[in-house]
Amino acid sequence: MKTVVITGGTDGIGRALAFTHLERGEQVVIIGRSTDKARAIMEAAARLGAADRIEFLQADLGLVTENHRVLDRLHTAYPVVDILVLGARFYRSTRSATPEGFEASFALFYLSRHLLTYGLAGSLERAETPMIVDLSGPGGELSRIRWDDLQFAKSYDPDAVMHQCGKLSDLLAVAFTEDHPRSRIRYLLLHPGLTATGFTGEYSATDRALVEDMHRRGQPVEAAVARIMRHLDNPPTAPLSAYMQENAVDIEGAAFDPGAARRLRDHTRELLTTAGSANG
Repeated sequence: MKTVVITGGTDGIGRALAFTHLERGEQVVIIGRSTDKARAIMEAAARLGAADRIEFLQADLGLVTENHRVLDRLHTAYPVVDILVLGARFYRSTRSATPEGFEASFALFYLSRHLLTYGLAGSLERAETPMIVDLSGPGGELSRIRWDDLQFAKSYDPDAVMHQCGKLSDLLAVAFTEDHPRSRIRYLLLHPGLTATGFTGEYSATDRALVEDMHRRGQPVEAAVARIMRHLDNPPTAPLSAYMQENAVDIEGAAFDPGAARRLRDHTRELLTTAGSANG
């Protein structure tokens, strides 16, 4: 029986993935903030006869300390993790900082992914066919990363933030695979296409209208899940691969520059060390 860990697992694609794996008889751990959404999922799982194969970990993954708490629980309860799905994200029309001092999207969309991938590497290595699946938007322009202002303290643009977080996720994948050269873990960056999900976030009136239009145009959640499951059922042979819907993205191009990936990794470690010292 496989163990599948899903961040952003209480809504949209994450929720649908959770039920797909439950229906296959697998163990599922969903991580999210909403206890109300989780309660509905747990009740539905019970109706499937799967109450003993699902766990909800309530956590704000925008906080470094919460990621460490989640990792502690996963290490204790699930020494083997077969699949880690990274789906947590939250759109903010205005800039917000976490209590730990990080820009909120940077913390949730990027730092959490860094902490969980590196933190669960050992558990994944114990699996037969381990995979990390990051539901972001691979590719894009490396030049749009604000290296001198990664957390948009000088000027905030929510769309630029989300684009940059996607690029940081790409570089995280490059650094992770470089740091684990003999690993059996397969790292997949996948954008399954515009999907009619909840689009969780805090929106201005203008942004809300745009989101409602995206929801109308989006594909059903089931279509996105089908794209994801095709990769999970047929794991890639390469350590790192990327897709926009059905189209492979060139991971040898400038957008996946190893030097930039190392720069980001080293900067991230410095940030986390500083944060740890401040909270210690």
